[in-house]
Amino acid sequence: MKDSIPNSDFPIRIIGEKCTLCGICVDSCPVGAMSEDDGKILIDENLCTVCAVCSSVCPEDAIIVERESERSTNLGDYKGVWVFAEQKKGKVESVVFELLGKGRELAEKLKCEVSAVLMGNSIAGETELLIQKGADNVFLIDQPELENFLPEAYSKVLRELVLEYKPEVILAGSTTIGRSLFGRLSVSLRTGLTADCTELDIDKEDGKLIQTRPAFGGNIMATIITPNSRPQMATVRHKVMKELALDKKRTGKIVRKTFPKDITDSRSKFIEYVEDLSQQVKLTEADIIVSGGRGLCAPENFKLIESLAKVLNGAVGASRPVVDEGWIPYSHQVGQTGKTVSPKLYVAVGISGSVQHIAGMQSSDIIIAINKDPDAPIFKLCDYGIVGDLFEVLPELTRKLKEAF
Repeated sequence: MKDSIPNSDFPIRIIGEKCTLCGICVDSCPVGAMSEDDGKILIDENLCTVCAVCSSVCPEDAIIVERESERSTNLGDYKGVWVFAEQKKGKVESVVFELLGKGRELAEKLKCEVSAVLMGNSIAGETELLIQKGADNVFLIDQPELENFLPEAYSKVLRELVLEYKPEVILAGSTTIGRSLFGRLSVSLRTGLTADCTELDIDKEDGKLIQTRPAFGGNIMATIITPNSRPQMATVRHKVMKELALDKKRTGKIVRKTFPKDITDSRSKFIEYVEDLSQQVKLTEADIIVSGGRGLCAPENFKLIESLAKVLNGAVGASRPVVDEGWIPYSHQVGQTGKTVSPKLYVAVGISGSVQHIAGMQSSDIIIAINKDPDAPIFKLCDYGIVGDLFEVLPELTRKLKEAF
């Protein structure tokens, strides 16, 4: 029996001459990545975390795990900055344009090109917009089976592209899709990933990507680098980077790629997309946000927040405690573990101002806080503060605004 893993880039190798097909490794794999088929032990590279449990339990020493120090990566082979062009219903998400703006800045320092990777079905019309927003190249994978996001299929396609073209840096938005996709991709490529970055730069001395993100509940800012592997990967929070102005004169190259069914196939299937109808205005795109916290005392009192938001034509936000209590869906959560927003006006009602919440809204142009506790931390951050009972302040404020508008 020959080695079961033909991919030389994968760090786990099974020595066929030693393997007795005892199945201990299959039973011991904590993520279910190993299986036996047709007299071979197979490993699903998209599931495997290279934890090396299989190697440690193999009684025949038939499984070899090569550590990073035992493998060599020619960093000089990697060139270019890539942006994953996330799309929904055939339209590119706005966070992609922010990443293209930052990508151009990084590419100028690295003296390379910026490429966008666009996957989906019937989405070729978006390629021109990506070029006008800063991309030099667009890798277009337009196939029916990629119409809806499936982590397994998307990660396998992107992995094949990376292995072929070897980008130095890959960026994605810190969205639900971006986080799901890049976690899988980093494991399959055996490279680092920094999530929820708020700043990116290039080290002047060695050209490495400097990735900055909040840590320890936002109390410190961590600086992270990926010195020994490529590509350097990061997901970036929405609304923290500035997108470039649309330039209709820009031209670029479109690279069309297609992949066989064994790459685009997925064990999970898309059933349906259920839209959150509780959110009338998209939180990350809103110019005005009214957020409620634990000071509202009960879920039914969120109608006060909704009434004010409706008058202002704004979106409804929330702090983590009320989301955890089930008062309002997670899609409304603002903060380190929720959405990062940057509206023109942010109204915080009954929110004390924990560092986790502040991390998600501190870049707002104007912040108004309403809280009965004069010592609430939110008052140290806000531009305007109202110390008072929100159950008295909010109805009166809403009434006055209705009269004004």
